[in-house]
Amino acid sequence: MIFLLTAIPFPMFRPLSVCIGARYTRARRHTLFVSFISLTSIVGLALGVLVMILVLSVMNGFEHEMRTRVLGMVPQATLENPLPLDDWTALAPDLARYPEITGSAPFIQLQGLLTHDGQVQKILIDGIDPDREPAVSPIGDFFRQGQLADLQPGEFALAIGDRAAVRLGVGVGDRLTFVAPEVSVTPAGMFPRLKRFRVTGIFHVGAGEVDGFLALANIRDLARLQRWRPGQVQGVRLRFADVFQAPQVARELAAGLGGDFYARDWMRTHGNLYQAIRMEKNMIGLLLLLIVAVAAFNIVSTLVMVVNDKRGDIAILRTLGATPGQIMRIFMVQGTVIGVTGTALGAVLGSLLSLKAGAVIAWVEQLSGHHFLSADVYFIDYLPSRLQQADVLLVCGAALLLSFLATLYPAWRAARTRPAEALRYE
Repeated sequence: MIFLLTAIPFPMFRPLSVCIGARYTRARRHTLFVSFISLTSIVGLALGVLVMILVLSVMNGFEHEMRTRVLGMVPQATLENPLPLDDWTALAPDLARYPEITGSAPFIQLQGLLTHDGQVQKILIDGIDPDREPAVSPIGDFFRQGQLADLQPGEFALAIGDRAAVRLGVGVGDRLTFVAPEVSVTPAGMFPRLKRFRVTGIFHVGAGEVDGFLALANIRDLARLQRWRPGQVQGVRLRFADVFQAPQVARELAAGLGGDFYARDWMRTHGNLYQAIRMEKNMIGLLLLLIVAVAAFNIVSTLVMVVNDKRGDIAILRTLGATPGQIMRIFMVQGTVIGVTGTALGAVLGSLLSLKAGAVIAWVEQLSGHHFLSADVYFIDYLPSRLQQADVLLVCGAALLLSFLATLYPAWRAARTRPAEALRYE
């Protein structure tokens, strides 16, 4: 090594910083322990990056499923009036003034109980127009049995979620009884209002709130059940290109219509859940970044040990004319190699695992017989994952920056090594 250093002209020392720094990361017989510490630093950094990418992808998946599935099923915004609307199509010119609105459909909602063979289940029945419902909801894509077109007027047909069907013990073709939260006054006394429905469809959205407590019926049948005139509806359901525009646009629209019109939007019903998901993503990301920082700063201890182990080499380089800046670059290169290797390894494994997270969890559930996400507790019953390039770049950038910062102190300490003192004990 000394022969090479003396034979190579001094201007060629700059590439040697890279060569020597990279060489120090490889194992040799008398530096096995130091190389083992370097390996653990790489593994620790890779695990930190992997976990951070995986968790952020899962949180992105929850957010995406919340926006597409849950907010796709529940009304993004509605226009209603205390009195039934006689002709909801008269609102079409007012709706056309807002390009943010991409679809509209009439609806009637009725809460109550469904009963079958002694089983009781609370339910929210949405009265819909099967022809117009696809403009505001993708519910038709989630039918496992039957279809939206089976909800014909006059037949009192009902489509329910699979969780509600299991609880009630019903299937397609079975009849069940709907108990409305009202009473009928007769000469014999007061009796609850009952209506028999026939199950014509079963759907599965994957959201426990929808699959367990939502049912669909024809809007004309619910109007008859409400004792309204044909054509009267409760309100108009709206769909938007951007769900975050729904609150403001709906309020403006209701104010422009005047009268007793008022608007309701998804922020009032599911806004807290969505905000909780966003806050959890930010907080978990911050905590995981601290884990990455701990892994990155393991490089400090690794390089300090390397500097102590290489004091003789540093002294020889200094006596041959190497400057303190060149010594610093040698150890900065070694720390950077560890950081780049760990970050790249973690990014690749984290991205691959994020793309297959749902399948891996499903396989583990099948193997163990344990369901990790229950729709009774969470708003979905599966693990979503959505890998975003921006998250991968952000995590990798943060890991590389922390790794680089971790090299500064050991490299500065190496540059301050005095050749005479270091060679005195060699």
